[in-house]
Parts: sequence; structure tokens; C-alpha cells
Amino acid sequence: MDNAPTPMPKPDINEMVWTQLRSCFDPEIPLNIVDLGLVYGVSVDGKQANIKMTLTSPGCHLGGQIAGNVQEKLLALDEIDEANVELVWDPPWHQSMISAEGRKTLGLDPV
Repeated sequence: MDNAPTPMPKPDINEMVWTQLRSCFDPEIPLNIVDLGLVYGVSVDGKQANIKMTLTSPGCHLGGQIAGNVQEKLLALDEIDEANVELVWDPPWHQSMISAEGRKTLGLDPV
């Protein structure tokens, strides 16, 4: 009879990336970029994460700061050695992209 402990399951790298993205905020809106609906795509290839995201407006002067924060948070993961953030404008962001939880947090849904 083998008394060796059962190995812990390896964390899902995709879920780890999404968790990190939920810790990134638009400095002007008190809501994370995932619930804001700014993240359009996530792919992980080996130790490389590729994020496709947008901003609330093309003229957002904080775009570089937000993208830099995303990259920094992803590189904090031991499983990620390279993080690429691509800002895209299609489809254009609009308030309907905010998650139900985000709408509640921002007070956009009637009580």
C-alpha cells in the first residue's frame, strides 16, 4: 500500500492569467478591466501570454499605463516569461460590455 501523498493538481495557467487580469483596473473607473469588458482575448502558448484588449475610448491617455500594468501583473506569474498586450479598437467598447457584476458595482443596474 502506497502512503505517498496525492500530488496537488497543477493550477490552470489560463485561470491564473484571468485572475491577474481581474487585478488590473482602469484608474478612472473603480472596476477591473475584465468586468469592464475591455479584455477581448487571452491566449497562452507555453510561457507566453497574449492579451487582446481595448480601452473605454481610443483617446484614453492612460492606455499605456493600463497595458503596462497588465504586462507587469502577468510577468509576476512564475509560469509566464513573456506578456504581449495588443490594444485593438474593433469592436469599439461600449457600456453594454460591462459584466452584470460590474454593472451592479458601478450602480448601472436599477435596484
